[in-house]
Amino acid sequence: MFSSRRNFLRTLGAAGAAASLPSRFLSAAQASTNEELQARLAADPLRPQFHLLPARNWMNDPDGPIFWNGRYHMFFQYNPNAAVWGDMHWAHAVSPDMIHWKHLPVALAPTPGGYDADGCFTGSAVDDNGTATFIYTGVKSVPATEATLRDGVHNFREVQCLATSHDPLLRSWKKLPQPILQPPNDPKLTGFRDPCLWRDGKSWYMGIGSGQKRVGGQVLLYKSEDLRRWQYLHPLASGKWNGIHSINPVDSGEMWECPDFFPLGGKHLLFYSTERNVYWETGELDPKELVFHPEKRGLLDYGDYYAPKSQLDANGNRILWGWIPEQRPDFEAAGWAGCMSLPRILGLGKDGGLEMRFAPATQALRGKEFSAPEKSESPADTAAGFSSIRIPSASFELQFQAAANPFHMEITDGKAALISINYSPERTGAECIINFPQVPLPPREGPFTFHIFVDGSVAEVCINQRIALTTRVYHVPAGPLRISAAVADSGTISAFRIWEVKPISPDRLTT
Repeated sequence: MFSSRRNFLRTLGAAGAAASLPSRFLSAAQASTNEELQARLAADPLRPQFHLLPARNWMNDPDGPIFWNGRYHMFFQYNPNAAVWGDMHWAHAVSPDMIHWKHLPVALAPTPGGYDADGCFTGSAVDDNGTATFIYTGVKSVPATEATLRDGVHNFREVQCLATSHDPLLRSWKKLPQPILQPPNDPKLTGFRDPCLWRDGKSWYMGIGSGQKRVGGQVLLYKSEDLRRWQYLHPLASGKWNGIHSINPVDSGEMWECPDFFPLGGKHLLFYSTERNVYWETGELDPKELVFHPEKRGLLDYGDYYAPKSQLDANGNRILWGWIPEQRPDFEAAGWAGCMSLPRILGLGKDGGLEMRFAPATQALRGKEFSAPEKSESPADTAAGFSSIRIPSASFELQFQAAANPFHMEITDGKAALISINYSPERTGAECIINFPQVPLPPREGPFTFHIFVDGSVAEVCINQRIALTTRVYHVPAGPLRISAAVADSGTISAFRIWEVKPISPDRLTT
């Protein structure tokens, strides 16, 4: 929940307010404006075609993804009134395969005058003995002395709330009349939000993102037998303040938000978001002390990726989702902001490090495959073979292998590159530059397998199932894309495959 999520506009524009009203309440002029907005969004070439996003307006964190009654349900932070952060609801979409989505009515909305009057923040969904259950953070404006979230703009009190659904499609939810958990009475507390849940036997455990001023971020651990009465145990995991004095404690590492914690490959894995990055840690959970002891740590994604949330799929695989935020200043004028990442399957490497790959379900999106260049003895002929490929749009999937030799590859319309990959083994710790971000790809880890999806203004990259990078590209191609490659050795790039990717709706999810 870094600072861009807190850029709440106190006065919403007329178009944003009209967009949130049911059509039966719109005047003829407003309806015309609404239709014009839908048409404009449907034609926007920067809007993703196969990533999940709402019909319009702002979205951020994934909330409580769950496989329920044979369907995948995704809930996410959503402002129905404008393409800026604020007035947080839980939007709802359903899918048979985690790829093709249908929007359903909003699942959670703030209750006027209630404990979540100023927003239904991030949380989790679980199966409580056959009852679908949300636990989420509700916020309400209070005097600064009572607030747990003080970022220089808002004074919110954060409490944990519960809602249940008995609808097979999870369309209707009933909130408990009171919060299930109040924050600790601690003047050094830097936040109290984004619960994650797991079950061990008959007991439920909940980790809550928090921290201590001038100390560091924490995940606070609670225990319950019924999801309603909770006992505080101790910090599950803790970090260190980075020494920077910041109004927003997330930026200074004094607050960890959006934690997620679960077993994976014989270890336990912890995610947390802080300092505008997402970190992973793998290690051991002490079964008696219930304290997490990390053994390995790294960045989950080197680019524009935040607030991840995981779930189990129908086959028991651990699936990861994340919010892909905007990186341009004019997103409000565009009428939409943010999208969901593609699903990633998580695993653990032999060294205990995190591994991830795009879910095989993404292969259902593949359309025409474009011819790969034939093997050649000369680098010049290899480069000519790549340049002969023409990709009709900025919606494609690319896979290739690269030896640990210097190379440069671009996918460009001749005016600007959508994807630029530059590998130089002599740049220790920053061997690979993808567009502008730098990622470590030491030569000893080669050869490298690149897997890339480009979707309008979104590019997701995974290398060797170890390194992920998500980036935004706000360039509309002027024509077909071509591949430009410069290699010192004709064998540097191999196993090259590229597909056109089909959209998941005819109008980019605007209906």
